[in-house]
Amino acid sequence: MPLQTPAPPCGTPKGAEAPQPQPQPQQEGGEERRDAGSVSAQERLSPRDGQEGAGASADADAEKCAGTSEPRRRAGEASAEAESSVWQWLLLAALRPWRQPPNYSQAAEGLAQAPLLPPSPARAPAAAARCCHGGSKMAAVAYTRGRREINQYFSVSSAKGLALAAVLLLAAGHAALRHYPGHDSCEHLLSSGRFLGEKVWQPHSCMMHKYKVSEAKNCLIDKHIAFIGDSRIRQLFYSFVKIINPQFKEEGNKHENIPFEDRISSVKVDFLWYPEVNASMKQCVKLWTEESVGKPHIIVAGAATWSIKSHNGSEEALAQYKTNITSLAPLLEKLARTSDVYWVLQDPVYEDLLSENRRMITNEKINAYNEAAISVLNGSSKNAKSRVKVFRVSQLIAQETIMESVDGLHLPESSRETSAMILMNVCCNKVVRPIDGSCCQPLEAPTLTQKLAAGFFGLSIAGCLVLHLVHRHGHRRSRLCTDVEAGEEKKAAPTPPACPSEVVLQSCCKLGLIMAYFYLCDRADLFMKENKFYTHSSFFTPIIYLLVLGVFYNENTKEFLPVYMHIRVLVAAYLFQTGYGHFSYFWIKGDFGIHRVCQVLFRLNFLVVVLCIVMDRPYQFYYFVPLVTVWFLVIYVTLALWPQITQKKANGSCFWHLGALMKLTFLLVCVCFLTYSQGAFEKIFSLWPLSKCFELNGNVYEWWFRWKLDRYVVFHGMLFAFVYLALQKRQMLSEGKGEPLLPSRMSNMLLFVSVVSFLTYSIWASSCKTKAECNELHPAVSVVQILAFILIRNIPGYVRSVYSSFFAWFGKISLELFICQYHIWLAADTRGILVLIPGNPMVNITVSTFIFVCVAHEISRITNDLAQILIPKESAALWKRLACIAGFFSALLLLSSIQGEHRR
Repeated sequence: MPLQTPAPPCGTPKGAEAPQPQPQPQQEGGEERRDAGSVSAQERLSPRDGQEGAGASADADAEKCAGTSEPRRRAGEASAEAESSVWQWLLLAALRPWRQPPNYSQAAEGLAQAPLLPPSPARAPAAAARCCHGGSKMAAVAYTRGRREINQYFSVSSAKGLALAAVLLLAAGHAALRHYPGHDSCEHLLSSGRFLGEKVWQPHSCMMHKYKVSEAKNCLIDKHIAFIGDSRIRQLFYSFVKIINPQFKEEGNKHENIPFEDRISSVKVDFLWYPEVNASMKQCVKLWTEESVGKPHIIVAGAATWSIKSHNGSEEALAQYKTNITSLAPLLEKLARTSDVYWVLQDPVYEDLLSENRRMITNEKINAYNEAAISVLNGSSKNAKSRVKVFRVSQLIAQETIMESVDGLHLPESSRETSAMILMNVCCNKVVRPIDGSCCQPLEAPTLTQKLAAGFFGLSIAGCLVLHLVHRHGHRRSRLCTDVEAGEEKKAAPTPPACPSEVVLQSCCKLGLIMAYFYLCDRADLFMKENKFYTHSSFFTPIIYLLVLGVFYNENTKEFLPVYMHIRVLVAAYLFQTGYGHFSYFWIKGDFGIHRVCQVLFRLNFLVVVLCIVMDRPYQFYYFVPLVTVWFLVIYVTLALWPQITQKKANGSCFWHLGALMKLTFLLVCVCFLTYSQGAFEKIFSLWPLSKCFELNGNVYEWWFRWKLDRYVVFHGMLFAFVYLALQKRQMLSEGKGEPLLPSRMSNMLLFVSVVSFLTYSIWASSCKTKAECNELHPAVSVVQILAFILIRNIPGYVRSVYSSFFAWFGKISLELFICQYHIWLAADTRGILVLIPGNPMVNITVSTFIFVCVAHEISRITNDLAQILIPKESAALWKRLACIAGFFSALLLLSSIQGEHRR
């Protein structure tokens, strides 16, 4: 017997996922989720939250809800009003700035004014009124009233306004900081930073790249680097050379010059033993200023501890040091006109470990020598900023690690490696331009495509402003006015709905502003970026907080819980749901028309295509969208090819069920063939123009790796959909509230097996030794945990009867969240973290996450609005639009080819 359920709770916002029964299945699967309305039991396992639904159906459900539950709702509100306490009115006063005008109509604004927090069921106030216990009644009433008021005063629209204001204020603040001296990323790298954990150094406001051997050699090819100084500079020399050649050994006479040369890359690095700043060091530097041949490209100098030791820390030695460095500074300044010159300040010592003959080397003396060097070097150029760069950061590193020193004077190896890597970033970031090395890296000039995109969005914003002024002028002329003679007030005519061209213009205007924020976050140097660093507390604290919110804001439902509302973590689970949803839609509806295909492809790829243009990244860089897009086309081709088998046709004969299984088997054979034939796979996707979509760094290996990693899970999703719909059609599942999905004994057995399987997979994943081993087994075993979760979530009747509307709200924008986090939540193409508020990580992550979610939601609305207009249902108009889109992509390919030739 099919499951009969009552109407959903009143107050469910239009466009949100509201589980509701329908006499006919409405599952449309795929990635379309904005027009969410009522869904049938078959729809509730589709791969997207609120993926498809009819807008008219949602409106009809709203009217039905208002009609059937209005008396009970009014009774509950009256009871809540009677029982309201003093703190409730304090809450209202605190939220007063967010309150909407009295004539505000939430229905007129649509999804833009949907409440951030999900509405509670209308029966809650009435239930509280009937409660016999006064304290319980008061708590329930207070909770319901407070929740309702928050929903009324703080909507999605007001949240986006707050996010926009925050972005403008933060942009203005960071822009103002750029005009103050000392806010250059190179200066930050050389002078400031902190440790993340024990050995990870984080420069202030920028990211430091960890150079590989090949990168270092390519950067320093045909370069000559000279290190001049004492034993501490020699340590820095050894660590620097080991970046180029890790097999280089620290051997030879320590108090002599040490040469190093890599003949393949023509890199020459020398250490020159000059332990004191004296006439000998001055003569060496003077020779370089006079010679044009043999002069080093990079010079790293520093010395002081030998002067302190040899003169027993006397004041006369300090005065002589200042005199010597004063005579040396003009030569260094002259040398810095054509070479990069760095003066390394002296690191602190650990006095308790110093030997007897080094006891005079105290931190007080070291600070005095450093102050003398800084005052002289900074004042060596009277009329301009000194070209000699002071390497201060090693002091900060030593302050944290000098306790690990062996002799109290020389730094441990890890600290020396950090200083050498900082020096490598200073020298090479402007040459190699690593994406995760933002320190000392100049801005990249925008490409022709980016300039054209900026012009288009600029014109859209200007046109939108003109349109706004025109409408505002018309509104002023038609606003309320008083007829003096008749003593009556004339009302203005209602505002006509916006035409499609106005919707497109407004959408492009908003998209242009959003893309400007993307560009400022991850291509300009306006906002700061930092390296990612993992700790258990920073990872689990926000997750626990979100889980609490998700459980707190839940809704009761009397239908089969949609699995797609709760599984979002694994890409395999997402692809499983993709296979389930698309198969279910085509199987139930039999709609293989071009309009359906274009709608799904547009909604999947619109944001990524725009980001490819604005952020100058290849399509394959956002690998998840190409992956889902290709699998959607595979599912469509598999089911659309002759013979087209649908549920309606299969109900007439079991033979068609066998035909559907044969199609799925053929798909599995094709997947296995491509799995074990990498050459055939690469040949297919290396063909033009497919190569333009799937190549990354000149080959399709990355695409092959991503596809192979989850090659079976979509097939599993399709097979699961086939089995589930067949069992449901034969009424072999009990989907009533509180009832086990299957007979009790079978349910208990499957539940036990699912729990064991879920835990077993988790234990195996945590104990997997290498990444390669995990990747090899993942395609075959990932479905185990997915199916285990599905059974655990849906077999018990009570668990199946509730869902988290908090997570459901996020589920509707999950695709946008996944793509947007590349640039405006993380940074440097996900390799770093965006820093909007420096110095306070928790506040920064809170603010950046709030803006990130608001942006993702607005992009979701823009995509939905443009999809309705640019992908019409009429065939003639649709083919014209497709021709225009084909022309657009042809021009884009031409521009891409021109830019590629220009870069080469």
